[in-house]
Amino acid sequence: MTTRIKICGITNLDDAKKVVELGAHAIGFVFAESPRKIEPSVAREISNLLPPFISKIGVFVNEEIKTIKEMYDYCFLDAVQLHGDEDSQYINALSLPFIKAFKVSGNEVIKQIEKFGLPYFLLDAFDKNLSGGTGKKFDWQIAIEASKLGDIILSGGLNQANIREALETVNPYAVDVSSGVEKSPGKKDFQKMESVINEVHRWNSRIN
Repeated sequence: MTTRIKICGITNLDDAKKVVELGAHAIGFVFAESPRKIEPSVAREISNLLPPFISKIGVFVNEEIKTIKEMYDYCFLDAVQLHGDEDSQYINALSLPFIKAFKVSGNEVIKQIEKFGLPYFLLDAFDKNLSGGTGKKFDWQIAIEASKLGDIILSGGLNQANIREALETVNPYAVDVSSGVEKSPGKKDFQKMESVINEVHRWNSRIN
């Protein structure tokens, strides 16, 4: 299985172009309150200038469904990433391609995931003040346990120092990296991005 790479928290065209050049599969736009929040008009401009086959993911937290649908169309998104308390009823009403994120503070997250019955889902570190982009790592043994329920998109504190360990330990369907490849919130460090993305490519070459 090829591990896919999403670079989240994109706020400008230069960073987005570099992500594509380095060979990532997806970029993430944060529309929730965050140091990495992007204006819809900027996200639309970036999306419109990206080449085909790069997925554009919009990150939302407990947003009104009507607003998400409007942003989905306006910003040329391919899927939405839900980082709040969205339940199955909300997801069914949304009726869009989605990634549900779960915040991991302990093994109790397994029961939360089971309730949804999803084929894939994102795991991120829990932070009472942040819904994502925490820069924190969680216990990857929980991710291994959760992988019995579906494909894992691994997030939370991933960077050039631990990406290889994450791949070897969890073998996720995808990795979602944000703060670990930044100079400052919302501005990517190209060297860090290159290091992380190249490590995933090396991993994929080895197992394939």
